[in-house]
Amino acid sequence: MKINVGGIDRVLRIIVGLTLIGLAITGVIGWWGYIGILPLATGLFRVCPAYGLLGMNTCPIKQPK
Repeated sequence: MKINVGGIDRVLRIIVGLTLIGLAITGVIGWWGYIGILPLATGLFRVCPAYGLLGMNTCPIKQPK
């Protein structure tokens, strides 16, 4: 898969993911907080399947086809 998440988008995904998971672990929010795994994974792997479907790309690096 091609990298399509970059810069600020990547940092925000990681922060939001870790925050949601941390809040779920501590019991501040319910089990749904584990959905933070999704933004965390897309931030770490720099690939968002939804971006691919929508034709979006926030990564400034041009990749060969």
